[in-house]
Formats: sequence, structure tokens, C-alpha cells
Amino acid sequence: MTGTLTELALAAAVFVASHVLVSGTRLRDRLVSKIGKRPFQAAFSALSLLLIWWLVGAYRGAPYVGLWETGPGVRHGAMAVMFVASFLVAAGFGLSSPTGVDFGGGLKAPAGIFKVTRHPVMWGIGLWALVHMAANGDAAGVILFGAMAVLAFAGAFSIDVKKRRLLGEEWSRFAAETSFIPFAAMIGGRTRLGAREFGVWRPIAGVALFAALYLAHEPVIGVSPLGL
Repeated sequence: MTGTLTELALAAAVFVASHVLVSGTRLRDRLVSKIGKRPFQAAFSALSLLLIWWLVGAYRGAPYVGLWETGPGVRHGAMAVMFVASFLVAAGFGLSSPTGVDFGGGLKAPAGIFKVTRHPVMWGIGLWALVHMAANGDAAGVILFGAMAVLAFAGAFSIDVKKRRLLGEEWSRFAAETSFIPFAAMIGGRTRLGAREFGVWRPIAGVALFAALYLAHEPVIGVSPLGL
């Protein structure tokens, strides 16, 4: 089975299941209560690294099976989406996220990027995965990046479920002023975004992250983002 799409699919399934079925669920709560928060985090991090090593190795060993053509239009579209994904990650990373797995109570009204979506980093990762799946156009890419997309979006959903369970009405009030899907709360008139809420350095950080990913792609991955 080594070096096959079957191994890759199995590695992807185990990787996703290990997160969706544990992180943000009651099982995580029970494990933390039994062994403690830090031992759980250490054990789960070690397991995640092991599964990532397996997943990446399976992807590298999988055969190429083309599924669709990836012409310049697909690649340029992917670049545009990657710019949005970079901004979401840069704007959400480093903030004390109200949707973080270990964030407790004391929720404040959403501001800045959290008015756009309460899961900016997850959406950034999910969009990154989807555009790479589209730009690769092969079976192995669908399995690997599809798994990453499922993990990002399913993980964000499971966080919402956990917060609703733990925080009740406090979470409901917070969620009413933001949205899971980017811009949905703004389009629905449930919140407004001020022009200065992002500040200056977060947009700059988004552009810098996009530029860094673009410039490092060919030297690190070995493939030009535009297929040049």
C-alpha cells in the first residue's frame, strides 16, 4: 500500500479524524480533566506532528493522476484568492481570538477582522487549501489539500459548537454580531466595519505574507506559483 493513493487517503482520513473527533469536543474535555491541560497539549501536538510526517510522506510517494487542466486562468485566480487568504491569516494571527480553543469567557463585542468572520485564520487556511487543490489538478492534491480544507472548516464549526455549549447566551450575543462565513454579518446588516478598525500594520502584514509566500514558493516547493 506504500506509495499509493490509498495510503495517502488513509493518512488524510486519520489526520482529519484525529482533530475533528478530539479537538473542541467533549472527548477533549474528558481527556484534559484526566491528564491535565499541558500533558494533553503535549501529547496531541506530538501525535499531530507524527501524522503530518506520515501525510506528507504519503503525498510525496503518491503517483500522479491528473484530473483537470490547470491553465493560466486557474493559476491567476488562485493567486487572487491567496491574496485574500494571506490577509485573513495576517489580520487574525496574534490576536486574542474569542474563537480560540482555550479562550474562556469575558467575550467583548467583535471588532476588526472578527466582524468579517469569527474564524479568520481558519478561513485563510481553508482558502489556501482549496486554491492549491484547484491549481494542482491531480488526485493526490485533491486528497491532501481537500483534507486540509475539511480540517479548517470543520474545525471552525466544531469550535463554534464548543463555545455555544460552554458560554451559552454570552456566545449567542457575540455570534449575533459576527459570522462564520466572511462578510455575512455585514451583508445582513448585523454589524458595520469601521475604516480604521484594521489599523495600518495588519494590511501591510497581509501584503508581506503574500509576497513572502510567492517568493519562497519556487525555491522551497520547486514549482513557480504561476507555472512559469
